[in-house]
Amino acid sequence: MTLRPITLDDVELLVELDRDPEVMRYITGGRPTTREHNEEIVRRHLGSRWIGSDRSTGEFVGWFGIRPTATDEYELGYRLHRSHWGRGLATEGGQLLVDHAFSALGAERVWAATMTVNTASRRVMEKCGLRYLRTFHLEWDEPIEGAEAGDVEYELLRSEWLHRRADGCGREKRRHSRFPDYDALTRYHAGSVVLCDTRCKTEDAR
Repeated sequence: MTLRPITLDDVELLVELDRDPEVMRYITGGRPTTREHNEEIVRRHLGSRWIGSDRSTGEFVGWFGIRPTATDEYELGYRLHRSHWGRGLATEGGQLLVDHAFSALGAERVWAATMTVNTASRRVMEKCGLRYLRTFHLEWDEPIEGAEAGDVEYELLRSEWLHRRADGCGREKRRHSRFPDYDALTRYHAGSVVLCDTRCKTEDAR
């Protein structure tokens, strides 16, 4: 899989992704989203969302995001085509962006949330190194199936990430060697694309 920054040319890819009721099951209850909605989402997430593509075929896999939500705090997100579920791609892309947040963006905390009943997404969060923090309940105008169980939040703190990096730097190097674009993960800064050096280090200057 390769990652590249999302652009407005990718709106139709997101519209098509959101047409799958199973993909949207824990987001909208299976309802698709509109082109206008996705265009606004892309505009808001330029610089914090990436498009994943199959390295062999170039086929669109899904999107991955790491967006700022507070000072030194970022939210991890991902959404993949059902045809690419079960391949470990959500975990692989998620791990890359978690490392990117801490090593390149100076994050002190990375977090993610999903519905309590969305066990597949929760497993991805855990495999990305995040730990369960809390269960919470929100008020919805149109609750979807499973909403009564609430939502869960997972998090990873910089101190925890550094400890794991110090313990497993060799394993990190081997994992990232399977993802050739790791050292060339890009982000937008001041209107230009900047290459982020996110090699395995005990400390980097989210």
